[in-house]
Amino acid sequence: MRVTEGGVELEVPGEQTEGIEEAVFYNPRQELNRDLTIATLRAYREREERATSYLDAMTASGVRGVRAAADGWDVTCCDVDEQAVDLARDNLERNDCEATVEHRNVNALMHDEPFDVIDLDPYGTPMPFADAAFANCRDLVCVTATDTAPLCGAHFNSGVRSYSAVPRNTDYHAEMGVRVLTSALARSAARFDVGVEPILTHATSHYVRTYLELEHKATSADAAIDELGHIYHCEDCLYREADPGLIADPLETCPHCDGNRMLTAGPVWLGPVQDPDFIAAVRDEIPYTFGTAPQARELCDTLAAELDEPTHYDQHKLCRNWGLPANAMDDFLADLRDAGYEASRAHYGGTTFKTDANIGEIRAATADSLE
Repeated sequence: MRVTEGGVELEVPGEQTEGIEEAVFYNPRQELNRDLTIATLRAYREREERATSYLDAMTASGVRGVRAAADGWDVTCCDVDEQAVDLARDNLERNDCEATVEHRNVNALMHDEPFDVIDLDPYGTPMPFADAAFANCRDLVCVTATDTAPLCGAHFNSGVRSYSAVPRNTDYHAEMGVRVLTSALARSAARFDVGVEPILTHATSHYVRTYLELEHKATSADAAIDELGHIYHCEDCLYREADPGLIADPLETCPHCDGNRMLTAGPVWLGPVQDPDFIAAVRDEIPYTFGTAPQARELCDTLAAELDEPTHYDQHKLCRNWGLPANAMDDFLADLRDAGYEASRAHYGGTTFKTDANIGEIRAATADSLE
């Protein structure tokens, strides 16, 4: 079927029907991801003028590669599937775009040839491709992970295998996925003396997406590893605590409620996952002609204002845990700020927020309004 996205026209596989699966995959739910990718590439080109080459590592229908080529990038599209390669070539020709199309294993390509920007958007975990990407990427690695159940601990063993970390299924499961993924990527990059800095990261729908700026210095790799640590979480009262360092020192009992149902997650990334100034630049590069422009702009606004705390809370879950009715989010956050704490909305949902207050301090600061 024909679709139009971001100003380009594409021939993509028809919708899947029961019992029939298309060999080449196209997901319309990823349009927000792709719109933000193009806006990020535009903003990054202003940030790093030397960046000109872009690898669409799992091109499928070629949609990312075509959109990047139409935007002026020196694009290489790669896929191991012959039908995908043919479709990508057709879509490039349909839009009068020039790009190199490779029918080969993308790990081999990434080891053979350097790129300024590498975009990993596989089905499932990106980790089988991470080492090759960091070995030969100059500036920016863009990564999508769609295996959110392993990332957040819902499929525990799979998460441990894929990410060499202990993920835990908590009330901030989306952010657990963000922190586990970023940790694994930072450790992968460090093997090549490459440091990573996340400059835009979001967990939307069924995937996590992060953009990592690279610095090719051993000291930068060391600095990235220093951002890793563990999170200790109480299943009873929802208390959580971040502990920097690669060696865990788990809490046996909860400092808040004295419960012994304590979880340990890690190593996770405890540092910032956003660069607010860069996100503002990305927002400015989102034209209203993009199909997801309102959603993408709103997401950027939320991300830019989000605190750097490594976990988030859900107001409704807290209130249910306390046996109290929830009030308006703006009033709830205002109570925290009036009590002297930092507080912001989080992009993970309409009732999610971040704060530097612990669970007891949140309860005390909001008690009068909730009761």
